[in-house]
Amino acid sequence: MQQLAEELWIFEGDTVTFYHCPFTTRMTVVRMSNGDLWLHSPIAYSFYLAEQLAILGTVRYLVAPNHLHHLYLSDWVEHYPDAHLSGTDQVIRKRADLHFDDSLNVDRKWPWRDEIDQVLVSGSSLMQECVFFHHPSQTVIVTDLIENFSENHFKGWRKLLCKLAGIVAPNGKTPLDWRLSFKKEVVREHIHTIQEWQPERIIMAHGEIIEQDAEAFLQRSFNWVE
Repeated sequence: MQQLAEELWIFEGDTVTFYHCPFTTRMTVVRMSNGDLWLHSPIAYSFYLAEQLAILGTVRYLVAPNHLHHLYLSDWVEHYPDAHLSGTDQVIRKRADLHFDDSLNVDRKWPWRDEIDQVLVSGSSLMQECVFFHHPSQTVIVTDLIENFSENHFKGWRKLLCKLAGIVAPNGKTPLDWRLSFKKEVVREHIHTIQEWQPERIIMAHGEIIEQDAEAFLQRSFNWVE
């Protein structure tokens, strides 16, 4: 558990294999003003992790921001049956075995709206992702829309592959296959919304967190949209 700002923590999870490459995992936790906890992209559940969260508050919201981040949801739902589960339409279809309380594709008055803003990034046939902005800490929270792995994380051909994909720090961005799949006239509006938040920090599920010059990083990361 690492606290990045007031009411904002990250938890590092296990490494998973994706396209034959090792991908780190990360969960972001926001404590709301009433003590409820908002969990973004839950990592593997453990009793030790649950004990740490219990110190912070009550787990109330479980958020699956895109259809790739669903692997551990079943355990969280089992241990927190009263928690509110939300996901994109794609992840809801993928995990028909789970009951989702809401779709992140729907424009509604979200219970966290006073502290966390959001935008659904769409326009791709491959994936859609809900991106969030925690106002109190001025932090953008993304999942796969930006990946920013340390240059030393990958070895051999995997390192070359990920550099070609554009997901290696300090120049992390949207993976190449996803970039090529977007209709730019659709996604451009969503990206501009993220940039208009003018964040001080960017947390991504995979790779190095941006703690300085976040606005400039966003500009570079999304230059493919212009």
